[in-house]
Amino acid sequence: AGVNLYRWPDIPEEALNPLFSRRVVHTERLTVARLWLKKGCIVPRHAHENEQFSTVESGKLRFILDGAVIDVGADESLAIPPHASHEVEALEDTVALDIFTPAREDWIRGDDAYLRR
Repeated sequence: AGVNLYRWPDIPEEALNPLFSRRVVHTERLTVARLWLKKGCIVPRHAHENEQFSTVESGKLRFILDGAVIDVGADESLAIPPHASHEVEALEDTVALDIFTPAREDWIRGDDAYLRR
């Protein structure tokens, strides 16, 4: 595999619902997603095989993981282990960058209906 340069403005933005959109890059071993969540957006409880590293660029997200509530603000990151059940609420309009390993095969296949509600 060669070296690839990606420009976020050139990647198509996908609106999953009125409060949530994303731009996504899949590589052989990673999925990287730039996310836009409007205040009040809820990502329903879900789990996946992927390790997830979420960085909030601006705004604030509330993660609920097995009873723990963790608020993540600008310039903060949260590491979520594989198979950890979690949900997310946007407390403010938020821009975030999520990195997943391995690549999100469910997103590649389009099996992400829980995000489209």
